[in-house]
Amino acid sequence: MMYYIESPSSDPYFNLALEQYVFDCLDRSHSYFMLWQNDNAVIVGKHQNTIAEINETFVRDHGIKVVRRLSGGGAVYHDMGNINFTFIVDRDDGLFDFSKFCLPLVRALESVGVAAEINGRNDITIDRKKFSGNSQYSKEGRTMHHGTVMYDSDLNTVENVLKVSNDKIESKGCKSVISRVTNVRPYVRTDMNTKQFFGTLRDFMMKENKLVPYHLTEQDYLAVHQLKNTRYSTWEWNYGFSPKYAVEKKRRVEGCGCIEVHMNVEKGIITGIAFTGDYFSDADSSSLARLLTGCRLCMPDLSEKLKSVCIGDYFHNLTINKFIKLLLE
Repeated sequence: MMYYIESPSSDPYFNLALEQYVFDCLDRSHSYFMLWQNDNAVIVGKHQNTIAEINETFVRDHGIKVVRRLSGGGAVYHDMGNINFTFIVDRDDGLFDFSKFCLPLVRALESVGVAAEINGRNDITIDRKKFSGNSQYSKEGRTMHHGTVMYDSDLNTVENVLKVSNDKIESKGCKSVISRVTNVRPYVRTDMNTKQFFGTLRDFMMKENKLVPYHLTEQDYLAVHQLKNTRYSTWEWNYGFSPKYAVEKKRRVEGCGCIEVHMNVEKGIITGIAFTGDYFSDADSSSLARLLTGCRLCMPDLSEKLKSVCIGDYFHNLTINKFIKLLLE
């Protein structure tokens, strides 16, 4: 059975906590589908260096909240013209399959006359312009897939709130955020506002997936608020990880994303290492960092240290040889 949960709040701290609570604490013999909206927020990927991703002055001047999520991928802007969706299910294979979670959204859009396509590793587009970014988080056989639907968002704020790296601009062949994103609203067969579209999307998903409404209990609310207060509204979680190391390397990997390596090296030995970026992973890179600390920065020692490591768990679509090459070059 799949339950439907609709968040009663537009507070991004609450909604990210609600996602984690559903993932960690609700009966995992069932699946869950969620719809929710955040008002005026930037949501950064789990592995990202927040300060490097946002326009801090613009964020501060416009009262935009910044929240880190559990999944990898890049930073996105949410406002009340944007709708977020989440699937929480048991994982039935060893791969991150974005398409099976994006297809229900594509079918929902088809029902209102919008021809959308799944493109790249995690985007849904209209006329080759992105309106939905998607990301996943997996733990103990359970997967959370979540994505955005920019229905009627403020594209000027989308343009100004994020820092877009040159390599990302070059890889997309575009000169700006605005040139490669769009809202859904101009494409719908019969115009409707965001609230009306939210209801249309909810009704379609309820019917298509035979969803059963789940009503949050008082105990649920208390647990979500506790998680909000101890994690999602804290500086330590949202900004705290900003590594400063002597050596910095950067590589964009097809099917994975951008990986940034931050290293301290003394007398040829790695004394500290950390990883940031918009990459996707199954495992926390901190365990890999602990493994590599104390290793000599050379091909034989790195190969020996990593011989039993499945590097693809830490960085999707990356091989051991390419990872070692990234560290050495």
